[in-house]
Amino acid sequence: MNVSVEKKKRALTLTLERPPLNVLNLPLLGELGDFIEPLRNDSETDFLVLRGGGERAFSAGVDVRDHTRDKVPEMLAAVHSVIRRLLSLPQITIALVRGACLGGGCELATCCDFILASDDSFFATPEINVGCYPPVALARFPSQLGYRRSAEMILTGRRISAQEALAMGLINRVVPVHELEQIVDSLLEELRGKSGAVLRIALKGLREISLKNFSLGLERSEELYLKELLQTHDVEEGVQAFLEKRKPHWRHR
Repeated sequence: MNVSVEKKKRALTLTLERPPLNVLNLPLLGELGDFIEPLRNDSETDFLVLRGGGERAFSAGVDVRDHTRDKVPEMLAAVHSVIRRLLSLPQITIALVRGACLGGGCELATCCDFILASDDSFFATPEINVGCYPPVALARFPSQLGYRRSAEMILTGRRISAQEALAMGLINRVVPVHELEQIVDSLLEELRGKSGAVLRIALKGLREISLKNFSLGLERSEELYLKELLQTHDVEEGVQAFLEKRKPHWRHR
């Protein structure tokens, strides 16, 4: 199993079980989607917590080996299927982040309603460094972070600390690593004290308004990726250079 499940007090926790870095490969994404989908009609679950197994990462992102021309369509479909399912849930979703939260892992976390992070965690969308871009972030970040901060993350791929992520509004709370379990339990208890019916209605409105243009944006992002990005020389060079542990030789075409 690539994903483990725990249910406690109306909260379901899904843990990515591919330590140390919990890389998102196709089998893991398939399992994650299979666990998320039934929650759409689950009235016995009010909260979904996503976390990474081990101590080093929430997720370091999608397996670079799946970024090749022949694998990208299936990889994009798998990642975006999980994202779309996650954003359509009636449950409040919480990403619990420790360590690396990169690429597709960062996109997955930032599609949750809350992100709680340890003070040693860090975030980035570094796809630009291997000759591609993060399609979900392209569609999602401008409305979440504003244009300038989105450009900084997507076009430079720069790694940011948990403290910087908090300051820019990417995440909700930062705590020392030994307080991470306590902070998620505290948030869940706080939310359990509200009306579940009212929370679901408020969440529905919050999502609908904030995601008003997301569906069209993601479709356009996918179209650019598949029809234009994959036609470049540099998309293959970036992946190959990463796998060979060398600097890419860009042809800028």
